[in-house]
Amino acid sequence: MPEHIVFLTGTLAERNLRAVLEPLAPEAFTYQVVRLPIHVAGLMTADFIGRHFPRGDAADRVIVPGRCRGDLDALGQALGLRIERGPDELRDLPEHFGRQRKGVDLSMHDVQIFAEIVDAPHLSLEQIVARAQAYRHDGADVIDLGCLPETPFPHLAEAVHALRGAGLRVSVDSLEREDLLIAGRAGADYLLSLKADSIDIVDQVDSTPVLIPAEPGDLASLRHAIELVRRRGRPFLADPILEPIQFGFTASLLRYRSLRELEPEVPILMGTGNVTELTDADSSGVTAVLLGVAVELKLNAILTTEVSPHCRRAVREADWARRMMYAARQSQSLPRDLTDALLTVHARRPFPYSSEEIAQMAADVRDPNFRIQVSERGIHVFNRDGLAVAADPYELYQGLDVEQDGAHAFYLGVELARAQIAWQLGKRYSQDEELDWGCATERPPEDRLVHRAPGPTLAARRKRAERK
Repeated sequence: MPEHIVFLTGTLAERNLRAVLEPLAPEAFTYQVVRLPIHVAGLMTADFIGRHFPRGDAADRVIVPGRCRGDLDALGQALGLRIERGPDELRDLPEHFGRQRKGVDLSMHDVQIFAEIVDAPHLSLEQIVARAQAYRHDGADVIDLGCLPETPFPHLAEAVHALRGAGLRVSVDSLEREDLLIAGRAGADYLLSLKADSIDIVDQVDSTPVLIPAEPGDLASLRHAIELVRRRGRPFLADPILEPIQFGFTASLLRYRSLRELEPEVPILMGTGNVTELTDADSSGVTAVLLGVAVELKLNAILTTEVSPHCRRAVREADWARRMMYAARQSQSLPRDLTDALLTVHARRPFPYSSEEIAQMAADVRDPNFRIQVSERGIHVFNRDGLAVAADPYELYQGLDVEQDGAHAFYLGVELARAQIAWQLGKRYSQDEELDWGCATERPPEDRLVHRAPGPTLAARRKRAERK
């Protein structure tokens, strides 16, 4: 027997919901649409549903609007039904019901992230530990202390001790022998970067070396360094060095492929900063491509930096990218429909409704509350008094008639600004929700899914809706 699903909706969305379900349901389930006594389905709460849900309806599960607030587990227990949230927009129901991959495990990856604190010599121990903890929170596996040329780092050993005392793995990046020896003797887990002529350092410390060529592009010297460490029976990582775009990038990228083909089992590290930091493009996309290369070639680690302000989320982006690319490789599929975390600027499906469909919705509205939608034409604002469409919110202001209501004017100003940004960039806009910037925001990525407390105007509307 096919699954039978009850969909809860309000007056305004019922027609559109039925239109979406009609072609979808025969393939997957039978359904019943239950209209509750509320105009805007998104204003439902668990308490409101509990008061108005018709008892006795048999269903395998009940789908409520995605913006529904409240404890659905408790509601389900009270009603004796399995209740779950659907997508925020009913037009996303096809994806919700399996037309995108479900149950994808994004907890797995096989690329370590080395996050470099590039100005470590200029930071206090407290600052170093704080930066390291932030990197770990964003997904870093190893904290790299970057030494600077001809710059004293008198507290290097103390920094290594402090980080290891905080439960962090540590690498130290320097071309100075003395720095590497101090770091190794202090207990650093990794040393960057050793060449064939400095391999003897590994005889004096227990740290794992990261090997680089004697000269840029010299793969033969890198393989020679690999052989010298192999003879010592020591673990290592090899880094052919990724060069900046227009300064040998393509050739250096091919060296990673060549090394993997020549040395199928060698652990390889790729430093991404020469590309992310030295390219004026959003780092999320650049990082996604570089991690795609890393996962495809089965590289073992990357070294990333957050020096330039436009790379301020590089560690977090790398963490999402390695998980997404790993899942794509494991499923032998494209890295699509796995996560929106790296879609920081644009959305794949920014406008769920056309301007014609929004006009149909507007025609059914019978109350004075303003609704805001965005289509390919611009910003749509409507209530019972009519519909206005514009690309610039200033063109809409005169028709809103809110000069005497400061709180309402403020609320509409915030929402119209969000709507304009969404329309300009091609992002998904949902009224009363912050725009989704993926993993690019100040907040941790998991917080993207947490709805913020509604403002006073919205809260008042919800209270009125629940009393109906």
